[in-house]
Amino acid sequence: MSYLNATNDLYKNAALTPDVGLCCTTTPIWKFPGLEIPMIMQEMNYGCGSTISAQDLINNPKILYVGVGGGMELLQFSYFSRQNGGVIGVDVVDEMLVASRKNFKIAEEQNDWFKSEFVTLKKGDALNLPIEDESIDVAAQNCLFNIFKTEDLKKALQEMYRVLKPNGRLVMSDPTCEQEMNETLRNDDHLRALCLSGSIPIKDYIKALTDVGFGTIEIRGRRPYRILDTENYPTDELIYIESIEVCAIKDPMPADGPCVFTGKAAIYFGKEDCFDDKKGHVLMKNQPLAVCDKTANALASLNRSDIFISESTFHYNGGGCC
Repeated sequence: MSYLNATNDLYKNAALTPDVGLCCTTTPIWKFPGLEIPMIMQEMNYGCGSTISAQDLINNPKILYVGVGGGMELLQFSYFSRQNGGVIGVDVVDEMLVASRKNFKIAEEQNDWFKSEFVTLKKGDALNLPIEDESIDVAAQNCLFNIFKTEDLKKALQEMYRVLKPNGRLVMSDPTCEQEMNETLRNDDHLRALCLSGSIPIKDYIKALTDVGFGTIEIRGRRPYRILDTENYPTDELIYIESIEVCAIKDPMPADGPCVFTGKAAIYFGKEDCFDDKKGHVLMKNQPLAVCDKTANALASLNRSDIFISESTFHYNGGGCC
């Protein structure tokens, strides 16, 4: 049995019998004005964070969500795209699609604005999406791509890139781990299906995104997630796993490499009203400016005593140098 078959079996069972403890989300379940989320959707919230961000969802976007779970994030996306077929959910597990359809009927009863027709559910594989080229404004996945091994992860990201319109956004939430994992953990199909032993370092996660062409990467959140301890897992050391929320934008790749925002800021505090590096970055006096890591390094290389560069916070909220 391949690890993908093990994953399908796990989530088939989680669709038939909701498993509240399957995943431990690190972001509150957002409840917007007029939005009620059925309890069954909350119980089937098999993610590690959230892909819902109002800044991505203006102007009635066409939204794709891969790995539907119990339908909670599909409902949340529909809140911002109230049109028939405005949201597409794709899943390879038939039972999960059936469960989501049932849950949408419950959501209709609790939300007078919501109609099941707002969401189109499709049977499909993340490695071969049943979606037309450049037809999606916002694509999302939550705690799914972490399952994939290297070559399959590349295929899944290429598929997301393919279906996004120019300047479209891929929003993801996945576990990451900066420590090395042993081969026993890496090759444990069940732990990989649980989104644990497939965790990779953030720098490798970013590289996977930029390798397929995404020109801008935003790290929007980084939070504690799980521990693999020495008593319950085949490891000689305690392994700490975090979850991150990331937005990858399908804009042209800059000639000098991607812009990666990890929550750094530059502050100019010199004698003039501002500092202009003549490369498109103007720092107003005593006003923090969010900068990508590339710009942060360029400013730091000037060795000025009147410019402060903060460390990465891994919480980026938009705006800044690019």
